[in-house]
Order: sequence, then structure tokens, then C-alpha cells
Amino acid sequence: MKNQYMSYAESLAFLYKMQRENPELISIEKIGTTFEGREIVLAKISQNVKEADNKPALLYTGSIHAREWIGHELALKFIEYVVENQTIDPLLEVSLKQGTLYMVPCLNPDGYEYSREHFSFWRKNRRKNSDGSIGVDLNRNFSVGFHKNSNPKSNVYGGEFPFSEAETQAIKKFVDNHPNITIALDYHSQGNVFFPAHKFKHEAEIDGTDMNVLCANMNDEFSKVTGRKYGIHRGKPPAHLISGSGREYYYSKGIIAVVVEVGTKNIPDYMKSMSGSINENIPALKYAFSEAINYSSLAPKRVDNFTLKERDANSVTLVWEYEKREDIFFEIYRSTKDKDACNERTKVGVVGDTIFKDHDLNSSTNYHYTIRAVNKKTKYKSPFAPVVKVRTWLEDDEFFKLIFAQKSGTGYVGEFTQEMNPSHFGNNSLFVGVDKSRGICNAVIRFELESLPKNAVIKSARFYIYPMNRVAAKIEKYGEWNLSLLEQESVTKISDFQEIENAKSKEVIGRGIVSSNLTQGIWNHWNFSAHECELLQEEIEKGTALFRLDGPKTLPDGEDSQMMQFDIGYGKYGGGIHYRPILDIKYTLENEKIKLPLAECCTISVNSIKEGSLHSGFDKEGNRVYGYLSFDLSKLPNPEETMITQCALKIRNKNSFKSSSDIHYYVELVHLDEVGTYEDIKHREKIEYIGYEVSEESMRKREYQYFKFDTLSKKTLDALYVEGKRLKLVIKPTSSLGSRNRIVEWGDDAQLVIKYIPKRRVAPQKVEHLKLDNRGKMIHLSWDSVDDENVSGYYVVRNSFHTPKHFMDGVKIYGGKDTWTYDNFASFDKEKFYAVFTYDDVPNFSDPATIHYIPEAIY
Repeated sequence: MKNQYMSYAESLAFLYKMQRENPELISIEKIGTTFEGREIVLAKISQNVKEADNKPALLYTGSIHAREWIGHELALKFIEYVVENQTIDPLLEVSLKQGTLYMVPCLNPDGYEYSREHFSFWRKNRRKNSDGSIGVDLNRNFSVGFHKNSNPKSNVYGGEFPFSEAETQAIKKFVDNHPNITIALDYHSQGNVFFPAHKFKHEAEIDGTDMNVLCANMNDEFSKVTGRKYGIHRGKPPAHLISGSGREYYYSKGIIAVVVEVGTKNIPDYMKSMSGSINENIPALKYAFSEAINYSSLAPKRVDNFTLKERDANSVTLVWEYEKREDIFFEIYRSTKDKDACNERTKVGVVGDTIFKDHDLNSSTNYHYTIRAVNKKTKYKSPFAPVVKVRTWLEDDEFFKLIFAQKSGTGYVGEFTQEMNPSHFGNNSLFVGVDKSRGICNAVIRFELESLPKNAVIKSARFYIYPMNRVAAKIEKYGEWNLSLLEQESVTKISDFQEIENAKSKEVIGRGIVSSNLTQGIWNHWNFSAHECELLQEEIEKGTALFRLDGPKTLPDGEDSQMMQFDIGYGKYGGGIHYRPILDIKYTLENEKIKLPLAECCTISVNSIKEGSLHSGFDKEGNRVYGYLSFDLSKLPNPEETMITQCALKIRNKNSFKSSSDIHYYVELVHLDEVGTYEDIKHREKIEYIGYEVSEESMRKREYQYFKFDTLSKKTLDALYVEGKRLKLVIKPTSSLGSRNRIVEWGDDAQLVIKYIPKRRVAPQKVEHLKLDNRGKMIHLSWDSVDDENVSGYYVVRNSFHTPKHFMDGVKIYGGKDTWTYDNFASFDKEKFYAVFTYDDVPNFSDPATIHYIPEAIY
């Protein structure tokens, strides 16, 4: 297998050959010399390569860790692709004209050759340490976040001081002397995951969306080739992030920097696995190269203050700030998925103004939006604005609950860890799959459903879980992970492996996640079908729902692990309570029904108004005769706590005609202060037709006619109901041929059939006196209690870029009934905004109480 991978000497020969054959395209530069005397080389690639340093550039570094051979091999294959396709592939041709590739195929030549020739899993370089041991982990030897490890024998020993090694000195000098670098990709293995750079803060950065989108768009390229999807994960809270890596050094220089972990093993089977990793990464690299120009000084500036203006159940309106320019337009991207691509697949708008309304959305659904400016002439695009997350509002008959996993009922059970299984609950992580040490492992997740009404009718449901780490899932294209709703009666002890493994399943939810789509750092979710929603609804009576998440049960010969790790939100290694598993349920209630009798009616003809009768049609002279009727809505329950869901006029015609004419009868909803004259009715203000017209033929066939209110009519009815006004209707006849002496008598037993549910319309009052102060290593927020029995709790949100406009517009810090909380991961030196919302059981959310944290201020 090793012979299929190119040796370092062979790669040098290849690179110099490429230079000789393509002198206008490729220039090979020696940027340093290793401890053992090998050249560290860089390939500079661009059309008219002599001008390369004057163009925006992508820096590629590979195999800084000796045993991670993919970086070296991919670089050589990509260079070969560029040479062969430089005048064939339009995107590549444009990128080479306007940009530059700097490619260091192997940043650790000594370690790479030692790994090839002596010990495959060698990681470090080959310099001798002061204690006689060998090697420094070069990806811990950069200056940003450098931490001195006291054990030189450690695989992650970072050296005596930053940049103590020839290899890191070489790349530092090159990067420092090339400010034209805008994107840096550092290729590693293993894990199938992108690691965007960080500033050792557990908060969003202004360019965080840029890095996530770069990775997500590369993911779309992978999908076209292999169907694979990588994770996108900045890492755990600051205390657990790696120190002294090249990624963070490049990022500190203003470069968009990402580590790309390829494959599931350090040195995979070349023909079976490595070739696929190379084939999927070539188009992804080509895409990334095309973006280098968009992070240069040539690109338009980033959009400012991209935020939500308003939303309803089916639309979202976004606004932003930008100087008025004729040569600039804006592309808006939208997805329902976490960390999704921003490309043609997700582009939903192209506008020239600084406002955009997105229509035809689903109610109570999370949408992620971002935007970039585009120059019409150059086609260069700006960096992305930070993502705005919006949850559309509820339809009139809807409620929702975000139910978080019960701490004591959530954990994992291992086949070989029976005695330890009770300690796995409510603490740290969920391990799911199989490995040699734990055996088969299943996650158990319990949700309390007591907050749902017993008569709730579930319309949709989603189960969310956050994947922390997939490195231990080492086998390509093997196994899938499934979520099951369990029969609770089949489990007496949730910490017992055999009981969970053999528990009876009510249903496997949605589709399983195959190993090639396992990610870390991107929320996984399972959608419930209508049938699965019905099964979940049955659990409401029990007050809890119990789920099992399981993966593969066996390992092929010679393999030791196919294990996935998910966050529980609690414990030392958890990411915080907002990473708990979530059950997102949208529901309605069983409708109540009321039949309102006719309050008043009259027949209005040219010559008279007859109170108490209800006729319509055409008189002997062919003049229209109108029927007028009204209903008293005050008999409905209190409008502040009631929502109309459906409405229909039920009415009976007392007579009919043996022969049919072309007469049809409409019911119109009208504005009338009072019925005065025939002319008042004839020239009335019509609001909307109610339902569809009925013909004389229909009237002969059915005893009662039903005129159903459409959305606009129902909204008008609802407004009249809230305002305490009557509903007024007119029955109007129409005929295209002209009719005479044809009058229909309508029954005085007409009814307005209304279905409704109890639902509060108005949000509670906002909180007062929101304050913050620094306490220890955390920011403390407090506010006054709202004196309202309908308040279910308070919801606290942090946004690093603008004042949160609604409860999903940022990172959740707290949700509950306390009037204080801590922001556990906030940085004292970073500006940010907080908002506190009160909410009821719908939930309706109040206007936000907001506060601006300014680092220089004294709290």
C-alpha cells in the first residue's frame, strides 16, 4: 500500500517536472530546510506566474503531521489536475487569471519519510529534544495560543518555544511576507471534518460565517462526487481548544483559515478509500480557490447590520445597511439546515435594494439567512454577513414546544460497561456505535411531555442532537445510526444495557444517518412522519417519551471502532445547556365548536326593505333582490384567549326551480353601518366573497349550502370578533343572460358554524430593569419579575453583532422562571448584545428587554 503513495523524493521530482513543462504556470520555491537536510518546497501556481505575488492567494499546507499522508498526496493530484485543466475548466481558468495557489504539499518531510519507511503512525518531526527524545508536534509549535508541554515524549509536545522548528519558521516567514494570502487550508487526517479557526473565545466572530460557508460549499462539492458530508466544528469551549496551531497563526494575520481532516484513518487503503477522498477534494479545492479573490481588498465590503425587520407565519422580511451604489447588488441565501451551503442551491433572492421579503415559508420553522454584496462589473463578491436565524410565527391554530432532554434520563449504556452505565447518565457525552473496549453502545434520551396539553394534536416534530466527535467512527461506508421511539413498558431500568438493546420499538423515526454523512459540529435531526407524530402523541398521556439512538452492532475483522459521540449539554466536557438534545414539537388542540344563530336578516329590493325575511334573486323587472344577514359575535368566548380556526355559513334554501337557469348565488362579506336603501346595498363596500358561489342545480341536490371562509375572510371575521363588531353578509344573485321573476327564499335557521381553540393572543409584558455585571469569570444578568400569571418563563439570548430581534436571533443563554442567569462562556473583552423575552404557554414572546455589553464599561 505504501508504494501507492508518492515518496517525498518522488514528489520533488514531480514538482520540478511540472515547473519545467509549465514555466508560465508553476514556479517551485525552496522555503526552508529540515533538521535532516530535506528541502521544504512550495509550488506557486498562477497564470503568468511572475505576477503571482500580486494576486489574492489560497495557501495549501499538507502533512504537517507525518502520518497524515492525505495532505501530501492530494496536493500532488490537485497540481496535476490544474495543469491538465487550466484552459479547459472555466472556473479554474478564471481563478488562475485573477488569483494564485501557494501549495506546500508536505510541511514535515523528515517525519513523513520516517512514517513511510519505519513507523507508520509517527506524528512529529525528527529533531532531537533536550532529553534525548525525538520530535516536536509542528502543529503545536506556532505562537498563537502556544502552551509549553513539559513532556517531550508526548505526541503533542509543542517544543521549547514558538517557532523553534525549521518547518514552522519556514512557513511563518513565507506567510509574513505574503499579505496577499486570503484563505489558508491545512490538510490533515482523520475525521471527515472541517475545523475553522478560532480566537480562543466561545463566541461568534464576524468572519465565522465566512469560514462555515467556505466549508459548507466544499461539502456540496463532496456530495456531488461521493455523497459524503464533513462536519464543521470550531471545537469545544476555550479551555479544551488546541494550542499553537498553524490555523490560528494564519487567522491572526487576517486570513480565513481552516483545518480539513480527511478520511476515517490516517493512512487509508489507497485504492478503496484514499482515491475517493482525493476525487471529492479536487472540485472542493477548485471552489475554495475561486473564493480567494472575494476576501481580498478588491472585493466589495461586507454588508452591515443584516437583521430581521419582521416576520409572520409564512414570510420573513430582512433589512441591512450598505452605501447606495449602482454597481452593487445583493444575493440572499436561506436554509432550514445548520451550517448549510450558500450557493445556487440555497440562493433565494437577488435584489438591488436593502430590504428583502421571503414568501411562502412554513410556519414555526427555523430558517438561516445570510447575504453578500456582488459587484456587477467585476463579479467579485463580498464576505458574508453573520447568519440571521429566524423562526417563522405560528398559524392561528398552532402552538410549539422546545422540549430539552431530561438530564437524569439521558445517557448511554455500554455492553461491556454495565457497572459504569448508571454514571453515564446526565454527564458529558453520548457514545453510540461499537468499539472493542465498550462493546455495543446505545444512547438513551428521555423527554418530559408534561408541558404538552393532554388534548394536543401533534402536527410536526423534529428530534435534534449535536454531534461532538466522529473521529472514532473509523470505517468508511459502514453502518447507520437510527433513532427509535421505545415502548416504555418494555424498559424497567434505563441504565441496563440488555433492557435498552432489547427494548421494543414503537417505530424507527425518519431516515437513518449513514456513516458517510456523520458529521460533528452540525446539528443532526430526524423528522417525524405523520404516523410517527401520532405515535409520539400517544406518549403525552404517559408524560414522557423515551428514545434509543443506536448504530452498528458488529465490527469487521481487524477494525476496533465505529463509534459516534454526541453532546448531552451537561458535564465537564459538554458544550453547555443549549447543546442538549431537543424535541421540537408543533401542535394544535382539538377544536371546540359553536353555532351562532342568525341575529338579523332582511330582503332588500328596489321598492322595499323587508325585515325578518331572507330572499334573493331577480324580480319581475329583472332587478336584483339582495338578502342581508348578520351574526352577533359577542357570544363567542373571550377573544383575548380564543382563536378562531375555521368558519362556515350554513344556510338552507326553502324553494327551488324545476328548470335550471344560469343564476348563481354569492355570499359577500361587507362593511355596512346600517341597511338604509337599495342604493346602499348596490354600492356597498365588498370585502371578500365567502367560499364559492352555488348554482340552482346545487340547491336542488343539497338541503343545506355551506359557504366556507377562506384565509382573508377568516382574518376579517377575527378582526370583527376582537373589535366586538357584528359579522354582516349579503347574498347576491348573478346572471349573465338576464333573469326575471326568480326569487329564492332562504331559511331563517341559518347558522355561522365556528371552530375555535383556547389560545392567548397577546404576549406578556416585557421585563424591566435588565442589568448586567461581571462576577468572577462570568457575566451576570438580572431583571425584575413580571407580575403576570400567564408568564411561563424568561428566555435570554446573546448576539455578538446586533440587538436580538426575537428569541431565536442569537445564542440561547437561559430559559426558565428565574430572574437572573450567568453567561458561562462570555468573553469580557468582546462587545455583545443581550435580550430577555418573557413568554407564555403558546409561546407568545414579549418585546425584548435589551442591554449592550461594552468591554470598556465598568459593570
